[in-house]
Amino acid sequence: MEIFLAIVVASAVIFFGVLISMGNERQRKALDGLREQIVLWAVQDLKIKREGLARDVRVKDPIHWLNEVSRKAAGRELGLQIVEVFDEPQAIVCQASKIGATIIFSPLSPKEVKVQISTGKGKLDVLRTHPLHQYSPHWVVYEMSVLNAGILFDIELTLAWQALTGREIDGAEVLFMYIQG
Repeated sequence: MEIFLAIVVASAVIFFGVLISMGNERQRKALDGLREQIVLWAVQDLKIKREGLARDVRVKDPIHWLNEVSRKAAGRELGLQIVEVFDEPQAIVCQASKIGATIIFSPLSPKEVKVQISTGKGKLDVLRTHPLHQYSPHWVVYEMSVLNAGILFDIELTLAWQALTGREIDGAEVLFMYIQG
């Protein structure tokens, strides 16, 4: 009788543990969805607020602009100097004199880079000399957007990228900064 009672109690504890775990997972998914919606709302709100400012946007010194948005994202001065520009996939390789590191700017997200490297499909596989082909999870990656690099970031990005590379940046609203290390 005591063994039966112990089995029933243990089963009930396990059953309730599974129910709580399933509830926690459902809440986590709901919170992730809510977080994503808040970010989308914030971006849209900023776009509405900046429409009046957008007409007068100019990037006089693109390397200074790149240094400024990098400083905002990384939280420290980097002292960037352009070393090389890649067309496919788009990337700018810089040397950061203040921290002694190589930094790569690209509209490609780390997820997209990993997929292109792991599947062997994509432009990174063809161009093994591309600096993002050596991507490692140990690199520090910053995502720059209107949320952390300035309210006019995406408009300025288009202008600065054109000035720095001579190429259009295909409708990118986000720029990723990869610090090799």
